[in-house]
Amino acid sequence: MSYLPHTTKPMSPTPTFPTSTGAAKICIGIIGGLGALAGADVHGKLLRSIAAGGHASDYAVLYEQHPFQGEGRLEGGAPELAGRMLYIYDMLQRYEGAGAHCAMLPCFISHTFLHQLRIELRLPIISLMDALLAALRQNAPAARTVGVLTSDYVLGQRLFERHLEPAGYRVLYPSPQVQRDRVMEAVYGQAGLKAHDRSPGAVALLLEACRSLMAQGADLIVPGTTEIAMIASLLNVAGIPAMDSNQAYVDYALAIREQMPPQSFKIGIIGGVGPAATVDFMDKIIVNTSADRDQEHVKLIVEHNPQIPDRTANLIGDGEDPTLAIYAACKRLEANHADLIAIPCNTAHAYLQRISAQVAVPIINMLHETVHHITRHHPEHRRVGLLATSGTIQSRVYHDAAAGASFELLVPDQAHQALVMRAIYGERGIKAGYLEGECRADLMLALNHLVQAGASVVILGCTELPLLLREDAAFPLGERRIVLLDPTAILARRCVELARGGA
Repeated sequence: MSYLPHTTKPMSPTPTFPTSTGAAKICIGIIGGLGALAGADVHGKLLRSIAAGGHASDYAVLYEQHPFQGEGRLEGGAPELAGRMLYIYDMLQRYEGAGAHCAMLPCFISHTFLHQLRIELRLPIISLMDALLAALRQNAPAARTVGVLTSDYVLGQRLFERHLEPAGYRVLYPSPQVQRDRVMEAVYGQAGLKAHDRSPGAVALLLEACRSLMAQGADLIVPGTTEIAMIASLLNVAGIPAMDSNQAYVDYALAIREQMPPQSFKIGIIGGVGPAATVDFMDKIIVNTSADRDQEHVKLIVEHNPQIPDRTANLIGDGEDPTLAIYAACKRLEANHADLIAIPCNTAHAYLQRISAQVAVPIINMLHETVHHITRHHPEHRRVGLLATSGTIQSRVYHDAAAGASFELLVPDQAHQALVMRAIYGERGIKAGYLEGECRADLMLALNHLVQAGASVVILGCTELPLLLREDAAFPLGERRIVLLDPTAILARRCVELARGGA
C-alpha cells in the first residue's frame, strides 16, 4: 500500500477559480458550525496548506461558525435536515455577498443534498466526494476495497456507493453491532468526537471498528465523518491505513483548476410589457423545452412590472420615458443571478442601446434574433412585412436590425397602421383583453395590405399580436400562403437553446 495519510502539498500547481470580481485573491469560504471541531480542523489545514505552498498572498479564506440548532435527530437516528439546509443556504448567501469565489462544505451529511444546494445557489460548492475520489486515485492507486466509517444516515443514503462504486471501488461498512456500539458511539456519544477533540475513548472504539473492516478485506479506511478525519493521524500511528479526508478535501480545493460544476441556468424575463404577452412568452419557453419531468425545465425569474411607462406613448408622443424602469428591472434580474435577460416587448428594444452597456447580464435582442431567423430559414423571400406599434415603426429599431439584410422591410400605410394600433390599444383591443371580433378584423385588414404590397413573410412585431395570430410557416390568406413569424417564439427558442448550452 502506498497511501500517504497526510500531505500539505496541493495536487497540482496554483489553482484558478471562476471569478466575477476581478480581484487578485482567490476567496474560499468554509461553512463552519456543522461540527464545531471538524470545521475548525478543515479551516486550520487549509491555512497551513496555503502557507506551505507559498501562496498566502493569493488566497483569502472566509470562515464563520454560528450556533447551529439543527443537530437534533429524529426517530431512528436520522438528522433533522431542514434546519441544516436553511443554515447552509444562508451561510452560502453571506459568503457570496462577501465576494467568495467558491465554498467548502465539510459535512458528509450535507453532501447527501449537495445537488439541491447547487440548484438554488450560484456560488460553486466544492464536492467532498470528488475530493475523496481524487485522493484515492493519487495517494492509494492500488486500493480497490474501501472501508468506510460514517454515520447511520450517510450509510443509509448510500453516498459512498453512489460516488465510489462507478469508479471501480468496493465499499465496506462495519457490522450493524460495530456500527452502533463503536462508530456511532465514538462520534455522537457523551465522550465522542463531536464534543471532545481526540478523545482517547473514541479513538479506542474507532480502532476496533477499523480492525473489523480490515478483517473483512478493506485495503484502506476512509473516514466518512469530518470528526473521524480529525484523528486519522492517530489511527495511522496505530497501524491503520486511514485517509485524512479533511486534508484530502483541502488538497482538492487548492488543486482543482477546472470550472466548478455548472450551476442551474436561469432566464430573466422583464414582464408586464404587456402582462398577457409575458404569460404567453413563458408558455413558449415551456413548450419549446424538451423535458420529461418538472425538474428538467429551465429556471425562470420574472420581474413583472406593468407600471413600466408605455413605450409607444413615449416614442410617438409626450409619454413618460421608460428607460429608468426598464434599466431598474434589468438590474433586479442581474441581482437575482439571471444568466440572460429576455424582454418580450418589441417596442422596449428601442431603449436597449441606452442601458445594455450598464447591465452585466446579456440582453438577448429579440429583433436581431428575428432578422437572423429570416436570413437563415427564409432566404428566398425578398419582401418582409412588419406589423408593430407605431412606436416600434417610428423608432426604426426593426429597420436598424435588418440593415444589410437581403430583404426589404415593408410597413403599413397610415390608414392601415391606425388599424394595427386600434387592434392593440382600442377599447376592444388586445390589451383590453379581447382576442376576437373587431381587433382580429382590423389586424387581418392590415395583414392583407402588406401581402398585397408584396410581403411573403410578415413579422408579428408586437408581442400582443401572436395572441391573435399564431406563428405559421404556411398561413392561408385567400389563395396564397405566407410565412407568419412570431418574434416571441423565436426569442423563446433561442433562450432555451442558450440555457441548454449553458451559454
